Amino acid sequence: MTNLAPLAERMRPTQIDDIYGQEHLTGKKGLLRKSIELGSIPSILLWGPPGVGKTTLAQIIAETSVYHFYNLSAIQAGVKEVREVIEKAKFQPKTILFIDEIHRFNKGQQDALLGAVEKGIVTLIGATTENPSFELNSALLSRCQVYILKTLTEKDLLAILENAISKDPFLQTQTIKLFETSALFQFAGGDARKLLNIFDLFVQNQQADSEIILTNELLQQVVQQKMSQFDKSGEMHYDIASAFIKSIRGSDPNAAVYWLARMIEGGEDLKFIARRLLILASEDVGNANPTAFVMAHSCFQAVNVIGYPESEIILSQTVVYLASS
Repeated sequence: MTNLAPLAERMRPTQIDDIYGQEHLTGKKGLLRKSIELGSIPSILLWGPPGVGKTTLAQIIAETSVYHFYNLSAIQAGVKEVREVIEKAKFQPKTILFIDEIHRFNKGQQDALLGAVEKGIVTLIGATTENPSFELNSALLSRCQVYILKTLTEKDLLAILENAISKDPFLQTQTIKLFETSALFQFAGGDARKLLNIFDLFVQNQQADSEIILTNELLQQVVQQKMSQFDKSGEMHYDIASAFIKSIRGSDPNAAVYWLARMIEGGEDLKFIARRLLILASEDVGNANPTAFVMAHSCFQAVNVIGYPESEIILSQTVVYLASS
């Protein structure tokens, strides 16, 4: 058991038919599916929240096409690595360069891609959780098609969970009953990867050789302590930031302040939080309440001037206002 890869990795789809929740792209009439079947892949940007299949789609394209495939992470790679791939691509007929978290590339790094994408030396596939219109320069954006991946619904999550229970070699050996799932779906927040890994953690913490019954109370007992952690430089950074934004979009001030507190307690950069609020005020609230942008802008300026800990109050006030808009 200890040598098994995480459940989310064990259950990563290898065929386009195995992807859930993105029928508009991968269904029988999906735009992306048609490109894959024709073997003519344009440069694309996959935009969507964490855990909805962006990286998986890129890997499926790589495995089902005749393209040479290179995978870079914008968190670790820079201009040097990009240019190395471009040089190799000049001597190969078809090359895909997949860049995860492409919104983390600065302007110079993005500019390094322009010529190769424009000339067709490489086909770019970028994955991002952020709105490309805000995070990518217009020149690169104009050379790519943007495909939006949807947040997974509870119906999608249940289907993914049931599929894992029926097909994963380890889970097949267990007697599992899904008595309650609402807490699991709440913790997952529309993220299939998080859903499967939390469920994997739950199963591992149950007594061996006994019937495993999923209830909200048992799940919370197992994962509450783990979920209270916050890694400001790792994957959980993006998970919690995503939950924070979703709470504001969902008009839930209490949840939004909770996630705000989690980020602050975990040592998140206050400027990062204020910047996200400024973007949200324009992108999600907009002209429905123009004062929201004014308040978010004032918050951003105040946080830069005042700093910690007084900025906690300013951020909280702004978060409550935006969530109430």
